[in-house]
Amino acid sequence: MNCSTFQKHGNPDGLLLQALWDDLRAQREFLTSPFLPACFAFLIHLLLCAPFLAFETLGCFWPRMNLYRISRTTEPSLLCLQRWVDCCWRIFLKYLTTVLPATALYQSVRIPRFPELAPSCSLLIGEVIACLLLFDALFFIWHYSMHRVPWLYQRVHQTHHQNRITFALTAQDASPAELLSLQMLALSSAWVVGCHPLSEALFHLLNTWLAIEDHCGYDLPWAIHRLLPCFGGPPFHQAHHHIYSGNYAPYFRHWDWLCGTYLGVRKEAGSKHGARRRKKILGSDCVCVGLHV
Repeated sequence: MNCSTFQKHGNPDGLLLQALWDDLRAQREFLTSPFLPACFAFLIHLLLCAPFLAFETLGCFWPRMNLYRISRTTEPSLLCLQRWVDCCWRIFLKYLTTVLPATALYQSVRIPRFPELAPSCSLLIGEVIACLLLFDALFFIWHYSMHRVPWLYQRVHQTHHQNRITFALTAQDASPAELLSLQMLALSSAWVVGCHPLSEALFHLLNTWLAIEDHCGYDLPWAIHRLLPCFGGPPFHQAHHHIYSGNYAPYFRHWDWLCGTYLGVRKEAGSKHGARRRKKILGSDCVCVGLHV
């Protein structure tokens, strides 16, 4: 980073990200690899899920951890681990056969942008928030449509709802068509906002984390919905998986409030219809316990 870069920025806080962006621009050939997006997305998904696998394992030896579980019936720890392995294998196959070829094709036809200057910190934060809000709105419309149109639900979304127990990995345990559609919504959100590539990368990373947290099955004290009440968090999305309707937005609460599809936890547990569904579903909502011989 030289004096000319400082002069061009005009905003000193942009210099905080310039060194990082310069290093990334130097890796341009690697970053434009057609196979990088799918491989990176899969590995990041596994990496961000790892803490919740640790929580599951820790719960076998320290039962207090299970107090943060949203659903708390028990099953042997080996069966919990088997669910994780089976889910990981399903996601890997879908990435290998669908996401990897599709993203490789997209990478081969898109024109990569590597502007000289990094965004300012304020611009980066603003663009990421704008992408999250737009993605949340697009996802709400698409998710609502999949539940309202039987053909879409059966062909696209039903696979995701086979996970009656939500745990971190299930965030991407969906049909190939749904995985690709969510990729398109995320890419479209970044394109409409017109954000800097660095902002787009942070948006995709944060988007992955929020999806994992929503499906993790834990209501942790430091979860983002406890810090920022505008987010729904795991209880919000767990209610959707219990009743198969309502709470269609992925992250924020406002669209479900405005459209009359908001499900509070009390409403879910108290409704007659929800109670029947909940009783049926909670029979397989499990906490891992150690095997005793």
